[in-house]
Amino acid sequence: MRFRLGLQLRPWLLAMGLWSAVGAYALSPEQAQKMTVGEGDERIAALQAAVLSPDAQTLAFIQALSDGLVKVVNGKPVILRDAQALDAVSGTALTLPADALQAAEEAMVNNRMRGELDNALAALKLLSPDATVRREAAKALQGQVSDAQLPLIDKALAQESEADIRERLGLLRAAALLSSDDPTKRQQAAALLGQSAQAATQTLLAERLQIETDPLVKQALYKSLREVKDRLAWGDRLGAIFSGISLGSILLLVALGLAITYGLMGVINMAHGELMMIGAYATYVVQGLFQKYLPGAFEWYLLASVPVAFMVSALVGAALERSVIRFLYGRPLETLLATWGISLMLMQGVRTLFGAQNVGVENPSWMSGGVQLMGNLSLPYNRIIIVAFALSVLVAVALLVGKTRLGLFVRAVTQNRPIAACMGVNTARIDTYAFALGSGIAGLAGCALSQVGNVGPDLGQNYIVDAFMVVVLGGVGQLAGTVVAALGLGVLNKFLEGLAGAVLAKIAVLLFIIIFIQKRPQGIFAMKGRSAEA
Repeated sequence: MRFRLGLQLRPWLLAMGLWSAVGAYALSPEQAQKMTVGEGDERIAALQAAVLSPDAQTLAFIQALSDGLVKVVNGKPVILRDAQALDAVSGTALTLPADALQAAEEAMVNNRMRGELDNALAALKLLSPDATVRREAAKALQGQVSDAQLPLIDKALAQESEADIRERLGLLRAAALLSSDDPTKRQQAAALLGQSAQAATQTLLAERLQIETDPLVKQALYKSLREVKDRLAWGDRLGAIFSGISLGSILLLVALGLAITYGLMGVINMAHGELMMIGAYATYVVQGLFQKYLPGAFEWYLLASVPVAFMVSALVGAALERSVIRFLYGRPLETLLATWGISLMLMQGVRTLFGAQNVGVENPSWMSGGVQLMGNLSLPYNRIIIVAFALSVLVAVALLVGKTRLGLFVRAVTQNRPIAACMGVNTARIDTYAFALGSGIAGLAGCALSQVGNVGPDLGQNYIVDAFMVVVLGGVGQLAGTVVAALGLGVLNKFLEGLAGAVLAKIAVLLFIIIFIQKRPQGIFAMKGRSAEA
C-alpha cells in the first residue's frame, strides 16, 4: 500500500532521483499539517518549502490536496481515496473509526491556494525525464514564478539538455529574480526578459514597473517592455496574415466551384452553399461508418471522406442541372428564385434526416495541435492542412481546365457557346459535367469546413454571399482572379477586424467591393476574347 498515490508518477520520479528509500520521507508530518490547516500565508510558505526537497509522497500529497482528497481528521491531514484512509506522509493505509471519518472536514483550498498548488505541481514537472512534460511545465509557469522557486529552477536548468527548454527556464529564472532585493539582479533580470516573446512577460514587466523605485531598474524595465511589445506586435501581425490566408483558402474552396458554374453558364446558383453543406454531412456520415465498422482506422476517415464528399455533391449538382437549371438558361431571375427554393428544400431535407441541431465532426489526431512560432503566434495544424488542401484543389482544377479535353470544351463553351456547338461540342453535356464539377468542389469545401467549424443545416448560408463577392471581384470565369480575390479579401477582412471589429470590417469590405466593381465591372481579371470589354 506504501506510495500508493505515487505509483503513476514513479517512472519519472525514479529518473529524477526523487524516489526515497522505504521509511524515509522528505515530507514531514509538520509540513503536511501546515499545508493543510492554518492561515493562507503559512500554508503557502510550507508548500514552497516542501517543493524544494520533493519525494514521491510529497508530490502525491500536493496532487491529492489539489484534487480535494485531503481531509482533516482530529486535527490531522488524511488522504481519503476510494473510501480508504491513507497516511499523508507515508501513504500507508489507516484504520479510523467510522464516526471520525464522518466528522472529517475538507482541507480548504481557495483560489490563491489552488494557484500555488498548480504552480508547485508545474515546478516539480520541470525535473521530468520527458521533454514534452518539461516544456509544458515551463510554459505553464510563465508569468507565475516567484523567487521561492529559484532553487528548483536552478536545479532544472543545470540538468536541462534541450535548447528551447533551457531558454524558457532562463526566462523563468529572470522572472523570479525580478522580485529580488538586489537592484543589480533586478536590472539584469529586466534586461534578460526583454528577449521574451510571451504575453505573460509583458504583464509581468508592466506590473513590476508600477512598484519599482530604483531609476536604473525602471529604465531597464521600460526598455524591455518596449522590446516585448514590439515583438508581440509582430506576432499579432503575422497571426492576422495567417488567419487571413486561412479564411481566404476557405473562401477559395467555396468560390472555386461557383466560379466554374457561374462563369460557364451565367447561373446564379443560390443552392451552392447547400451543396457545400452536403459535402460536410457526407464527411459526418463517413466518420460514423468508420467509428462503427472500422474503429481501428478511424484516424484516416478524413481521407476517405474527401472523394465521398466530392462524389455526393457532384451527383446532387448533376441532378439539379438536369432536372431544373437546364430549362432556365438565359433567365437569370427565374434561375435565382428556383435555386433559392432548392436550397430551402435541401436544408429541410437535412433537418429531416439528421435533425436541426449541429452535428460533431472530430479532427483526426494528426490534425490536432499546432506549430508554435512565437510566444503569441501558433499555427494550428488543421488550418495549415486546409490551406494546403485548397492549393492542391486549385492546382487540380487548373490542370483539368487547362490541360484536358474536358477543360478545352469548357473553355470553348465559356467563350462562345454557339460557335462551340457548331464545332461539334455537346454543350448540354458540358453544362452537366461543369455543373457537377463545380458542385463537387463545393462538397470538398464542406469537407474542409467540417474540420474548423460546426456542421449544421445552415452551414452554406454563412458563405454563399462571400463566395459570390469573391467570384465577381476576381472576374467571372477567371480562376486566377478567384485566387487573388479570395486571399485578398481574407487578409483584408482579418486586418480590419483587428482595427474595427468583425461587423464594421464586414461592412468596410462590402463597401470596398461595391466601389471597385463600379470602377472596374469586369473584376480584377477581365475575360479575354473578342466579346470581352476593352
